[in-house]
Amino acid sequence: MIETIYIEENIRKHARVIDITARFPHARIITCERYAQVFNPKSQNFRLQKQKPALILAEKYKNFVLEAPAGYGIGAARNYYFSHMLNCLYDCRYCFLQGMYQSANYVLFVNYEDFQQEIRQVCHAAPADPIHFFSGYDCDSLALEPVTRFAEQFLPVFETIPNAWLELRTKSTQVRSLLAREPVPRCIVAFSLSPDEIAAKVEAKAPPVQRRLEALRRLQAQGWLVGLRFDPLIYQAGYRQQYRQLFEQVFASLDLNRLHSVSLGVFRLPEDYFKKVHNLYPEEKLFSSPMVTQRGMVSYRQDLEQEMMQYCTEQLLTYIPESKFFPCTL
Repeated sequence: MIETIYIEENIRKHARVIDITARFPHARIITCERYAQVFNPKSQNFRLQKQKPALILAEKYKNFVLEAPAGYGIGAARNYYFSHMLNCLYDCRYCFLQGMYQSANYVLFVNYEDFQQEIRQVCHAAPADPIHFFSGYDCDSLALEPVTRFAEQFLPVFETIPNAWLELRTKSTQVRSLLAREPVPRCIVAFSLSPDEIAAKVEAKAPPVQRRLEALRRLQAQGWLVGLRFDPLIYQAGYRQQYRQLFEQVFASLDLNRLHSVSLGVFRLPEDYFKKVHNLYPEEKLFSSPMVTQRGMVSYRQDLEQEMMQYCTEQLLTYIPESKFFPCTL
């Protein structure tokens, strides 16, 4: 899977680096001073790199934990996100990462302990408040779990912090490490879901919806809290029937008593990101939909956006109580 691994010179002997490189004995190893030398140069061919991404092992020095944007969350007043990794195994056409980064290579920050220490500090500063941390903002939380062992090594830390909640956002069926241990009561495994007719067109390399639902069922059966993320909503002819059938399929499969939350949001991208992605994939039908630019964001026309949100909200609330529903207001 990984043919080339770049390693920052100062972490060559880091235990996590040694473990990861041992998994790829035939990979070409290249050292560099800092990961930005490989990841940030302009004029890289993102589309070509996406076919065979390299893995870059790096050390992060600051901004381990960041405040989530206003309107991002699932009910808590205090929300943060952290990114142990940059870029994603999957190739979803709507993903903002294609517009954010010059490179399609994966960056993995191996100094997990520094992230964990800052998470502890944030929680200890407000011990009476429930504090939510979101992983999977700049990557998929679980897609490379066999390589990164991210969840395996972060879940024990969250177990020891009584006011810390963790959301693992994913499309992946790599849930083996979760099923191999006892559930963490304040961890939500949140799956992004789209109708099959849409996922087949815009979620390249991601597991089919049915396989994601099978992973969700296995997690629920073992006692894990799960979340459903219908985000982004994608417009195409027949979207009402497609989303109605998706909701029927999902809620016929799951135990509502072990469902933590459901969120909903429409497709949107910052204007400069949209331009970059459109240039990468000018033939993509997604970008020929009825889009408009408002306040620097590209999305559907306001009337269509409201129609989609209203229809899907009405459908979802036939299955779940409003207390579990969190429409995205970004």
